[in-house]
Amino acid sequence: MSRFSNYICAIILLLSFSVSSQTSIDEDPETIQNTIDFRINQAQKDIEKNSYFEAKEKYEEALELAIKIDNQKSIGIIYSKIGKLQYIIEEQDEAIKFLIKANEVQRFAKDDINLAETYKTLGNVYTSKKQYQQALDYYKSAKTLFEQEDLDNFVAEVLLNEGVTYIRLKDYKNAKTHLLKSISVAKRYNLEKILSSAKMNLGTALFNLGETEDAIDQANEGLKIAKTYSFNNILNDGYLILSNLYQDTGNYKLANEYLKNHIKLNDSLLSIKRSSLSQEKRMQLLIETQTEYQKKQLADLEEQKAANNLNKLTTILSIALITILSLLTLSLYKNNNIRLKTNNMLHKKNAELIVAKEKAELASKTKANFLSTVTHELRTPLYAVTGLTNMLLEEDPKPNQIQHLQSLKFSGDYLLTFINDILQINKIEANKADIEPEAFNLKKKMTNIIAALNNSASDNNIQIHLEYDPNLPENYVADQIKISQILINLIGNAIKFTKDGDIWVRAFKERVTDDLYSVRFEIEDNGIGISEEKQNQLFESFSQGSIQINRIYGGTGLGLSIVKGLIQILKGTISLKSELGKGSKFTFEIPLKYAEKVETREEVHYFKDINEIDLKDISILVVEDNKINQMITKKILNKMKLSCDVIDNGEDAVNMVRDKKYHVILMDIHMPGISGLEATRLIRTFNKDITIFALTAVTLEDKMHEFDEAGFNDIISKPFKQEDFEKKLYEALIQQDSGTV
Repeated sequence: MSRFSNYICAIILLLSFSVSSQTSIDEDPETIQNTIDFRINQAQKDIEKNSYFEAKEKYEEALELAIKIDNQKSIGIIYSKIGKLQYIIEEQDEAIKFLIKANEVQRFAKDDINLAETYKTLGNVYTSKKQYQQALDYYKSAKTLFEQEDLDNFVAEVLLNEGVTYIRLKDYKNAKTHLLKSISVAKRYNLEKILSSAKMNLGTALFNLGETEDAIDQANEGLKIAKTYSFNNILNDGYLILSNLYQDTGNYKLANEYLKNHIKLNDSLLSIKRSSLSQEKRMQLLIETQTEYQKKQLADLEEQKAANNLNKLTTILSIALITILSLLTLSLYKNNNIRLKTNNMLHKKNAELIVAKEKAELASKTKANFLSTVTHELRTPLYAVTGLTNMLLEEDPKPNQIQHLQSLKFSGDYLLTFINDILQINKIEANKADIEPEAFNLKKKMTNIIAALNNSASDNNIQIHLEYDPNLPENYVADQIKISQILINLIGNAIKFTKDGDIWVRAFKERVTDDLYSVRFEIEDNGIGISEEKQNQLFESFSQGSIQINRIYGGTGLGLSIVKGLIQILKGTISLKSELGKGSKFTFEIPLKYAEKVETREEVHYFKDINEIDLKDISILVVEDNKINQMITKKILNKMKLSCDVIDNGEDAVNMVRDKKYHVILMDIHMPGISGLEATRLIRTFNKDITIFALTAVTLEDKMHEFDEAGFNDIISKPFKQEDFEKKLYEALIQQDSGTV
């Protein structure tokens, strides 16, 4: 019994010593931080000496202190360093656990530099686990952050790691690209270790691309650098790489020589590593010691049992107590392991979700850039098609040509509508469709829309009926353009799918809260109807009732998707009831703010009042590199009795504005030499007053800030409506402070 008591006392003394050691630490945060930094530096030196167990102990001490003073940056750094240490001793799962913790802390603390280092180490871990695609994702994230922080010297190692990973994937072309970039950066910053490894791995990539001579030269150069600076780990890899290269080229003598060097050095490095991995040995020794101790205790208890009956009872109780404690300890150990594994899995999934989110953001940005490029390339030739078609129709064409020209005009307008629908869908999906409220008369708006669509309805022998609730006020403040788009799309859709029938357009008052009216709109037809299975998909982009319907009635399948998006922006809801052969009824409800009255605007007849503006003295400069577009723009201006000069590049445009007074510049954006943006910036350095319009096919809103920063007054998107073009030009000219206005 005395030995058991001594054992308990020893434990109490150890605990007391531990507590006293903890409380002896200086409570001053600055002093504690100095201690943390000192422990981290000591651990780094231990790693250089291959004393990994000692290094981990120092990191754990530093972590405890960092948590005590709640220094999130230090906590993140230590987690990352422990993860890197676990990777070195080939405990990948433990490494991931600590690196994910580091990732979470560093993201929260916005410590991007150390977060980049964590991403790089995660890439290394996943490469060692042969999960190469995930490794590449982390390398890419690390590279982005290093470049963002202008740490190009750190990018060299990431590029090297990417190159090695691509070699593992047998994607030698990408491997070559990344390794050449790594070599370039390493040379710039004298990073000999990275340069050595990159050249050796480049040898492997070049050899597999058929560049045998260069491959061996690069590998030998890398080996030479590794020997010069005694980079033993890299030298070890280099021996193996050259052995493989010489074996594949048939030089078996050199291959054998390098292989022997590799085996010899590899055994030496493994010996050092094994001697330093003392953690398992210490744990094993601890277990063996504990087992011997328990055996000795049982032997002593047996002796006491033989001595007297009292000691026998004590022995039984002691064994029972030890058994219970052992079972409890085992249970706690297993539960702790389960908890750690669960946390590790959650951290891992969280990291995967973060990477997936970054991928999705990149994909969204790529999609936006693609749409910007494609719509520009489509709109530029469309400007020529629609412009030339309108000119030919206005120039007394032959009777047999009119039908062809009208067909061409219809095709151009249809394609332009399709492009505009795609852009609007993109704006809605990107949450970039802004609400622009203004006072308007709802009943008058609905009447005008029906009047505008009556011609199309008459072609199908359709009567459109308007029913406006007499208890519903007429004047509201809302985004009337979006409401018009919704009604035009829904009524137009009903016209398209109805023959020899009727369409009812209704507006009802649902609820009133103060001056906010909830208005219910209904568009009902007795057309072909929609099957139940197709109704659920109808509001999706590019969705129609069927291929046959698309062939018969045409359309892009974007109208209802736009309608749903606009109604959601206006904080409304939409529903559909339909039956095949009996028609359809679309119902949507949106909130509208009541307005007392609506101011009426006088209609302006642009360029009709010659007395108000002397058109002969107006000088306009057209900057456009496309010859067809030059001719079209010039003819449009001449028809408006306006004269213009035409130039095909930005440099000459800047010089002409210096030498001659112009009232308006119509500036294209994409041109050879300097762009329209750069030309406008140069003009603004010496002329702040001249009106400059961007006459361009670029339409995406995420580009618009560039035009504002460059100094443009406004944007006219090609192809444009004649009346919109005249309005902007007219308003710009009458606002200028010159003697001709």
